[in-house]
Amino acid sequence: MIVDLPDTTTSKISKTIMALREQSGVTALGRVLTLVVVTRSGLEEEAIEAANEASREHPCRIIVLIDAGASAPNRLDAQIRVGGDAGAAEVIVLRGYGELAAESESLVAGLLLPDAPIVAWWPHGAPNKASETSIGRIAHRRITDSANEAEPHVALENIRNTYKAGDTDLAWTRLTNWRIQLAAALDHVDSSPITAITVEGASDSPSTLLLAAWLKLSLSAPVTVAAEPAGTGIRGVRLYRDTGDVQLSRPGRSVAELTQPGQPAQRISLPRRTLKDCLAEELRRLDPDEVFGETVRSVGTFSVHQKAA
Repeated sequence: MIVDLPDTTTSKISKTIMALREQSGVTALGRVLTLVVVTRSGLEEEAIEAANEASREHPCRIIVLIDAGASAPNRLDAQIRVGGDAGAAEVIVLRGYGELAAESESLVAGLLLPDAPIVAWWPHGAPNKASETSIGRIAHRRITDSANEAEPHVALENIRNTYKAGDTDLAWTRLTNWRIQLAAALDHVDSSPITAITVEGASDSPSTLLLAAWLKLSLSAPVTVAAEPAGTGIRGVRLYRDTGDVQLSRPGRSVAELTQPGQPAQRISLPRRTLKDCLAEELRRLDPDEVFGETVRSVGTFSVHQKAA
């Protein structure tokens, strides 16, 4: 069910939600958190779809703040989605004009679930300092996506410089399966030390830099990033060892090949993760991700060069 409330107030929105609950017999007791999505007009549907899917694992209230234009007269339009149009969530879309276009705690304060954690997500247009924004100050976790920015590496550098406990970025979440596979591969080889590491990945991929930083921290070995053409994602990792290299290579988008000394090459399913999968993973934990904090702060402490043709 979708209910439109043009030129409204948060008080009217709250009353409408209560009325819809009474009509359908649904309560908010099963909601485990409030997800506040801050985005721009025209970019909201992809984020809402991902949040709806993630809500099937984490029932929540989703509040979407949309900057509809600061030059327009002050007005707040709202839309409430429940039932089949909202997954296992209640979706409240707030489209602000004029002074109401900017993200503001006052817009969402009356709509937050009581005594429930708050997660803030900026799918596009990451703020300069997420923890200092009006929404970021009240959030337990703050999720950005540097890969969606016009200059992903600049966005990642900004996160590195402004990181506070509770910050995370979906460029990091996309690495989960790579980290699992590499850790598992090293469990099956001898204890010969890693002497050097090469990470091959797209020149515009912040995930490539985060993977390189994580490997350097975890293995205490020098790392070189071989930059691939933009848009190709992570292509491979080579761990140099005196007793034989370990290499995980993904030439396409879904299947990787693992080579280890003394063993036949293995084909491994390693597809690019969906936005829904990444968001659902981030909603599983509400405590600070200390590993991400250590990793993002060490980005840039290794060399990057263009891979030879």
